[in-house]
Amino acid sequence: MTSKPENIHPKFDSSWGKVEKENLLKQHGHIIWLYGLSGAGKSTLALALENRLKAEGYLTQILDGDNIRSGLNSNLSFSDEDREENIRRIAEVAKLFLNAGIVTLTAFITPRIKFRDMAKKIIGADNFLEVYVKCPFDICADRDIKGLYAKTESGQIKEFTGKDSVFEEPIESDLTLDTEKCSLEECIEMLHSRVIPHILFK
Repeated sequence: MTSKPENIHPKFDSSWGKVEKENLLKQHGHIIWLYGLSGAGKSTLALALENRLKAEGYLTQILDGDNIRSGLNSNLSFSDEDREENIRRIAEVAKLFLNAGIVTLTAFITPRIKFRDMAKKIIGADNFLEVYVKCPFDICADRDIKGLYAKTESGQIKEFTGKDSVFEEPIESDLTLDTEKCSLEECIEMLHSRVIPHILFK
């Protein structure tokens, strides 16, 4: 990564700070970082949680891997270096939403522990809920919602996480949701119960 140019002077102070925006929205901003293999259920969980929080009156934003890769990070490959840059940019974007008081749900593979640690450092541990969406490679392959596993087997996709590119399981996480063993409804209940204390306005 390149160093910061000397002529750049970030300005973060404002008459409208995070607390003032949270007071306006009647909620506390927080980042819910869902990660796991492709097909594990990250995006499904993020969307289901967003719908539930919306019904409860919370303002949310989803940042999803495919959407970010097709826009903001369309110039990045799937090399280890570019994967790290992908996560760095996402964390910086998530931090902007956080500072606006918005509950932000991210759904990214985030394959390495050091990538997750970097995201947490950028955002701040107090505002970061790390959620591992756990599912074995073979079960994800059986689901193959996007057809990616089939393309990987036929050689059309290289550097696929869990096969050609490593996925490091967490030593610990704030919450682990096992989508092989638990239903969507059960996972959402567990996720919702962990998120609410962080965003509930008091």
